[in-house]
Amino acid sequence: MISKLPLPPQLIFALAISAFGFLVDATADEDPYLWMEEVENEKALTWAKEQSERATSKIEAVPEFEEIESKLIEIYNSKDRIPSAGFHGDMLYNFWQDPDHVRGIWRRTSLESFKADSPDWETVLDVDALAASEKENWVWKGATFLEPEGRLCMVRLSRGGADAVVSREFDTGAIDFVEDGFHLEEAKQRVSWLDENTLLVGTDFGEGSLTESGYARISKLWRRGEPLSKATTIFEGSADDVSIGSYSSHTPEGRYDIVHVSPEFFRGIDYIRLGDRLVKIDIPDDARLEGFFKEKMLVYLRSDWVTGGETYPQDALLAIDFDTFLQGGRAFDILFEPQARVSFDQVSHTVDHLVYTTLDNVRSRLYRLTISDGKWTREEIALPGLGTVGIGSSSEFDNSFFFTYTDFLTPSSLYLVEDGAEPEKVKTSPSWFDPNGMQVEQLEARSLDGTKIPYFVFTPKGFKADGSHPTLLTAYGGFEISRVPRYSGSTGTAWVDRGGVYVLANIRGGGEFGPKWHQAAMQEKHQTNFDDLIAVAEDLVARKITSPKHLGIQGGSQGGLLVGGAFTQRPELFNAVVCAVPLLDMKRYNKLLAGASWMAEYGNPDTDDWEYMKRWSPYQNLDPRKNYPKVFFWTNTRDDRVHPAHARKMVARMDELKKPVLYYENTEGGHGGGANLNQRAYTSALSYAYLWMMLR
Repeated sequence: MISKLPLPPQLIFALAISAFGFLVDATADEDPYLWMEEVENEKALTWAKEQSERATSKIEAVPEFEEIESKLIEIYNSKDRIPSAGFHGDMLYNFWQDPDHVRGIWRRTSLESFKADSPDWETVLDVDALAASEKENWVWKGATFLEPEGRLCMVRLSRGGADAVVSREFDTGAIDFVEDGFHLEEAKQRVSWLDENTLLVGTDFGEGSLTESGYARISKLWRRGEPLSKATTIFEGSADDVSIGSYSSHTPEGRYDIVHVSPEFFRGIDYIRLGDRLVKIDIPDDARLEGFFKEKMLVYLRSDWVTGGETYPQDALLAIDFDTFLQGGRAFDILFEPQARVSFDQVSHTVDHLVYTTLDNVRSRLYRLTISDGKWTREEIALPGLGTVGIGSSSEFDNSFFFTYTDFLTPSSLYLVEDGAEPEKVKTSPSWFDPNGMQVEQLEARSLDGTKIPYFVFTPKGFKADGSHPTLLTAYGGFEISRVPRYSGSTGTAWVDRGGVYVLANIRGGGEFGPKWHQAAMQEKHQTNFDDLIAVAEDLVARKITSPKHLGIQGGSQGGLLVGGAFTQRPELFNAVVCAVPLLDMKRYNKLLAGASWMAEYGNPDTDDWEYMKRWSPYQNLDPRKNYPKVFFWTNTRDDRVHPAHARKMVARMDELKKPVLYYENTEGGHGGGANLNQRAYTSALSYAYLWMMLR
């Protein structure tokens, strides 16, 4: 084996290319770019800055760039966009960013005021002012309230947008941080209110307190007035768990204190705290505890479950009286039962209703459930079209809840449903492009194994299938996350309105058709992920919607791995690739930041799993004999979820192989993008301008 030769890494790398044409089974010791894994390494940062300057100077010179960026800044900062609001106590809270509030303000209003065209907002916390006064690069990450009163909360602030946060107690009555209140230093952490004077905390308690994935291994009960070091341990997991967390579910019927252990993604063990005892909730490890409603426990199944003499199907939502369950009862009510191409999506609740959505061939439907005398009744809530619904916040005091509706051609609208009434449209996003003449069609491609893969095609006015249209194909295909039709002012204005075709593929690995759709692309089946995307690309060419010369792909995170694998496997099929905050070096991904937590999805490269992983890991499959499109990679220095070294190392290796490549690394922003709206607009503008440069 080459890995056993006592030679310098650079020479081993050169010999491997010479002998095999591409690097196979590279070990860490053979990787000449390990220094890029040190995030703040001066050499790495200098390299990233030089690469970024070269790339941005080229892309900013594209004629479309300036106009696209200007338009995206206008869209992202629009004061007419819908303010996402959450019920806490008797108020609605919203976090808002615009040109006057770059870092943002946290604000609130009443429901009646919110329904008005110009709500009367009260500022609760000005993050710009806070950052200036404390000389910190604060990025808002949300707040955890003590419900139902909604007065006390733990505000989460991140330095530069990372997942790691500082948590500080805030009093919304006094509109100020609580002096000598609860305070947690920077870490990837989770807090929940047990009561006014007690928190359930999972954080970095010091050496040995984190899992190998970088999350909390220990859960503690922390009482007001005592130092964190004196907090009472209520559970300890093992280092190879993904994470440990505790939370309290406050319902009108009572409080449920839960300890949740995640041995790996999509597996969990839940315990109920009964006094000082922890009692395991005896449901399958791959099931999901969806909470409590009217003293009933809600459970979502990721696999068939045989219990109590019955078989409950995968993708079902179940309910049972919790006390009966603890006493051994296993007769569940089936609240949702899957059908062919119809899968469960979301569930929420008001005081008296359960509200849930399904995906019917990747199109939303919305239902409301009521229980009376032990019997459930269901009604469907009519929607304005065959688009996508997102269940929003619900009230702790009545039966009010919000939902959003959108599709490719319809700007998002926010609807309020009050106490069983019909939905009332209360807010609508601006329309950023003229949809007249544009069309949306759902088509299917046949993947390598014969499975039909649905995809949406969003075409511009005057479109003709002659193979000449610049086409952007995007997908995700991982972690049971569904990609669904949504209105996008940026996609509409920067791409479709300019003559481009936009394609959204619902490939396996996602959750569009329930857990089975996800499981079909996990671990040893992950090549299915790439096969499905490639099948859609080939179908687009076969239908003359586009041609390889005009076809680009885009993906971020898991989607970055997807497009990275697709272009290394089939470089002749694409002429542009936007690969954002990606996973790429799958030999070492489990050693980088949160990577170890995803081994249930991809496999463990330190075992025999590498035999299948090495066939599609993009970094290990770069081939000096192949001609690749000029790929645009971008990432963020402060991304503490997917390590920036994935993109850095891939670009460095492509440079070494003399392959065309562009790279941009933003020094701010976490895994989700820039730290503010203007940064996000800039990165998006770079991506669209690059695509026009390559595909026109």
